[in-house]
Amino acid sequence: MPNRLANENSPYLLQHADNPVDWYPWGEEALEKARQEDKPIFLSIGYAACHWCHVMAHESFEDPRTARIMNEHFVNIKVDREERPDLDSLYMNAVVAMTGQGGWPMSVFLTPQGEPFYAGTYFPPVRRYNMPSFSEVLISLAEVWKNERDKVLSAAREVVEHLRKIPEPGGGSEALNAQTLEEAAFQLAQSYDWEHGGWGSAPKFPQPMAIEFLLRRAVRGDHLARDISVHCLYRMAQGGMYDVVGGGFSRYSTDDDWLVPHFEKMLYDNAQLALVYLHAHLVTGDSFFRRICEETLDFILRELSTHLISNGTQKRGFFSSLDADSEGEEGKYYLWSPDEIRAAFDSPQDVEIVLAAYGVTEKGNFEGRNVLQRRLTDKEISTRFSIPEADVPHVLSKLHRTLLHAREKRVRPATDDKILVSWNALALRAFAEAGRYLKRPNYTEVARYNADFILAELFEQDRLRRSWREGRAQHDAYLEDYAGLILALLALYQSDPDPWWFHSAAQLTEQMIEGFTDPAGGFFDTHQDSDPLIIRPKELQDNATPSGNSLAAMALLQLSAFTGSGEWRTYAERMLSSIQSTAARYPTAFGNWLCAIDMAVNPLLEIALLGPQEHPTTSKLREVIWSAYRPYAVYAASDYPPPPNAPLLLLDRPLIDNQPTVYVCQNFICQQPVTGPETLAGQLESIVSTH
Repeated sequence: MPNRLANENSPYLLQHADNPVDWYPWGEEALEKARQEDKPIFLSIGYAACHWCHVMAHESFEDPRTARIMNEHFVNIKVDREERPDLDSLYMNAVVAMTGQGGWPMSVFLTPQGEPFYAGTYFPPVRRYNMPSFSEVLISLAEVWKNERDKVLSAAREVVEHLRKIPEPGGGSEALNAQTLEEAAFQLAQSYDWEHGGWGSAPKFPQPMAIEFLLRRAVRGDHLARDISVHCLYRMAQGGMYDVVGGGFSRYSTDDDWLVPHFEKMLYDNAQLALVYLHAHLVTGDSFFRRICEETLDFILRELSTHLISNGTQKRGFFSSLDADSEGEEGKYYLWSPDEIRAAFDSPQDVEIVLAAYGVTEKGNFEGRNVLQRRLTDKEISTRFSIPEADVPHVLSKLHRTLLHAREKRVRPATDDKILVSWNALALRAFAEAGRYLKRPNYTEVARYNADFILAELFEQDRLRRSWREGRAQHDAYLEDYAGLILALLALYQSDPDPWWFHSAAQLTEQMIEGFTDPAGGFFDTHQDSDPLIIRPKELQDNATPSGNSLAAMALLQLSAFTGSGEWRTYAERMLSSIQSTAARYPTAFGNWLCAIDMAVNPLLEIALLGPQEHPTTSKLREVIWSAYRPYAVYAASDYPPPPNAPLLLLDRPLIDNQPTVYVCQNFICQQPVTGPETLAGQLESIVSTH
């Protein structure tokens, strides 16, 4: 008989709806039950694509004996961390405080008031890995709760007090300065792995925010930052963690060489990596980076998106993730044997090219099968198979399409098809920027459809929601949802200058400031009207996704440029100054903060284009503007005269000789307005040369 999770909308929670455990979703019903029955709470937090979450569910939560112990002694609450990042952040800090490390599945034992007193991650069903069995943990804690309550409550109070005293990073008030960026770049260079690429040792995670920061420095002439970025992006995209057959990146590499991934594919990774590969292409001109960007975006369109038509309007939402497992085996969908490759092709030479290019063997490189990772360079393939070197990428792309067609006949990994605002915002921005920089109007169209989806489907009673699935929007949105969506809408406005996108971003900014502001500085993660927790969370560190606060700082900087609001810029600068010393010391944990600091301390370029947007000259002027990566620029455009809800950046700027006209300003100094593409190119080039 299904438990209470059967009424939930999250695929992760629904996976547990038939467990014999009497699961509750987080909410007042479960908390009140714990208080009334004087039982401790077992809180289990995970997500749909989490391999070890599945393992613990199968071993323990599907086991009737274990479920009886849980139901007798505890009120059991299951949470999807992707729907409730506030709970995830709060109790993950508790897990780390009590055990020294964290991860998922997260297993936390709470008092009926929500105070943690014991925590861990995965617990096995029997003693192994030098760990007690989950049943032993349950029985022991039930006895302690019954017989040594004072010790439990004392421990819980200590943990809560520790959480309240966790200092915020930074805390300084020194003025923003470029030296912070120099120190951060030095730290990244000192710790970079020139043998394998990336930072740290296995498990090895992509660091798109740190790479983005380095690419911004490369634009300003930092050759070492450019070299590090190029090396890292090449190494990550050779295969293994990157899916050479179907595009897209897995969550992380289990080894130093980016070979064997943890096979789950997350929307947020792929959105951020697509964007950073786009920027690398623009900085270097290397078509390889463009190909990886496009293959990653095309993977999102093919496997992580839904296309709806509502009230005659096309809308598109992006799903959260693909599972690591298929048919009960991790990675099975992505692995190959030599025989499977031979069966996919009619041509013996095609088979030999794939086997050689990717080092495919009978022994394999992962549990007897092969993860595909490049082993021969284009030049080596050219020499061995008498193919012109320039043609090798095209030949391999054709072979990949054949392998993809063969792979699509397999049982696909499960899809977590809930749609989250903040993760969709990351994808929206990637499609919007790729559309304008790569002259791919289909990508811009996807971005428009996604913005339409979010603005139509995820607002209820003028309040932004966090999550949507099968027609239901749920959960109050968090700071990262608001701030991420503001930035995404501004990116879309610069690709598709419909004033509605800008107006929506400005409205969201007002709502963000009203609902999330911390009087001490920065923003809380939860809305002021949200149900209270033992501590109102305020996460500052950038993790796999940018923190809500770093996104908010960047959003305020951009909005201040569009609107002339000195108040918003001052607030952002105050946030950045408080974080800069910590960001300089730990750049991989504060990558998006560093990008925001970079924008704040360097001269901002303001570009306003007025005139008929369909005019041929307007198109040529736009091409000049988007011919290079300008991370320090904001761009506004409109027919003339601009409508009332257009950015103030466009106001009081007349047309010259009734022709489409561009105004370029920097450091409160404006160049002469221009109407010719060549003159505009000269202006922009002279400004770039001053950096």
